[in-house]
Amino acid sequence: MNTAAAWDDGTVRYLVATFVALAAAVLGWLARPLRPDPLERARLGEAVNAVDRELAANLELTSMFDQTKQAVTLENGEFVRHRATLEQSAPTVAAAIAALYERMPETETAMERRGPANSLRPDDRRLIEGWEGDAREAQRSLRDSLDARPPAGWRALTARLHGRSARR
Repeated sequence: MNTAAAWDDGTVRYLVATFVALAAAVLGWLARPLRPDPLERARLGEAVNAVDRELAANLELTSMFDQTKQAVTLENGEFVRHRATLEQSAPTVAAAIAALYERMPETETAMERRGPANSLRPDDRRLIEGWEGDAREAQRSLRDSLDARPPAGWRALTARLHGRSARR
């Protein structure tokens, strides 16, 4: 009776090496960068441009407020229109912009409150300037979302296994 170990004849080693190489090739193929869907990319570009223009207009309005001290009404229609697209394609950016837009009524109310001689309270000034700074940062991150690289590696592998398309 032959009692030699199965590893002694050399064929099992080649089978294991072949299996490991095949598994590495499959994982490498699945982990390749995802190509974004052209339609989704076009919708994201349209949404980013529209919301970017709206944020620019709101920043212009806050600049006018700084000069004239006359309360302004900030715009929010484009974000409402494109919110779903942003949440689908750039969720972290969409969350930051949603938080910014949720603070709009509070900022507008701060612009309307007046103290003696048509002055602003320091708390209101900080609130308005804070919103303005956050809007500039949101605008930068919104623009950067168009330049984001498609997922690769582990993120691409899990996205493929879960059947998702190229998302950030």
